[in-house]
Amino acid sequence: MILVTGATGQFGGKAIDHLLKKGIEPSRISTLVRDAAKSQAIQEKGIEIRVGDYADYDSLVRAFNGVDKLLLVSSNDRQAFENRTAHHLNVIKAAKEAGVKHIVYTSFVRKPGFENSAIAAFQNSHVESEAYLINSGIDYTILQNGIYLEMIPVFAEEKVAETGTIVFPAQNGKASYVLLKELAEAAAHILATGGHQNKLYQLTNTDSVSFFDIAGELSRAIGKEVSYQSPPVEEFESMLKSFGVPAQYIGMFTTWATALAQDTMDVDDPTLEGFLGRKPTTLKQFIEHIYAKIDILPSKAFTNL
Repeated sequence: MILVTGATGQFGGKAIDHLLKKGIEPSRISTLVRDAAKSQAIQEKGIEIRVGDYADYDSLVRAFNGVDKLLLVSSNDRQAFENRTAHHLNVIKAAKEAGVKHIVYTSFVRKPGFENSAIAAFQNSHVESEAYLINSGIDYTILQNGIYLEMIPVFAEEKVAETGTIVFPAQNGKASYVLLKELAEAAAHILATGGHQNKLYQLTNTDSVSFFDIAGELSRAIGKEVSYQSPPVEEFESMLKSFGVPAQYIGMFTTWATALAQDTMDVDDPTLEGFLGRKPTTLKQFIEHIYAKIDILPSKAFTNL
């Protein structure tokens, strides 16, 4: 029995779809949801629904009964990072009590020196969760996923085709962006195949790009020159305030822009390509898909980071 958490979200839902495509019988898949009323589409696929909450330990133990492999999709708790870590530890403890044999955990890519990056607190949440899982005695597979390609239109602003300008203080920083659904496909591959016990995989694209590269691809895609401007962070914050952007989102944008400027996510790795059996979606392909309106949901892209 394979159990997928977060199945009503983007990552978990796509992981289930890929498990089914790989020939895993629906009777061998179950999913953890907080609200069964929102999971009708999953039930219609013949998949068992188990109700539980990352913050409710007893509900997790009940939900994990009889499960062999568990896909732990990282918590999207919006409060303190300690809450996210506590959620992960709750899941791991409950899985051990319930007798789960193997946990696949969606972590986040990092490189040496991450402790000094703008997203250090976010990274530390995953570091602590990984360490707890490794020391739990349960077989594990840690997926250090790259930043989503779907974040690009969020950072670049949805009206960039009209304005012809990207304003984002990421300087010339590069990152190896990857499509969310391809990361979910890789997770499904690991759940459906053997030989992944006690492994850590960095799942990124094979090339890193900057916002200068992104502006260039946008220019080619829309047939109009798109420029990239990287103002000082303080100037960028003032601009967002003048537009009435809530403080929470201003902090989010500036934090990730600074992390990008620090090259925190500039990690190229061929592992994902090997799991997919093809090259991951490129920046060029993604930009073309965006403007063809193909299966891209940028407004939900922060859900599983």
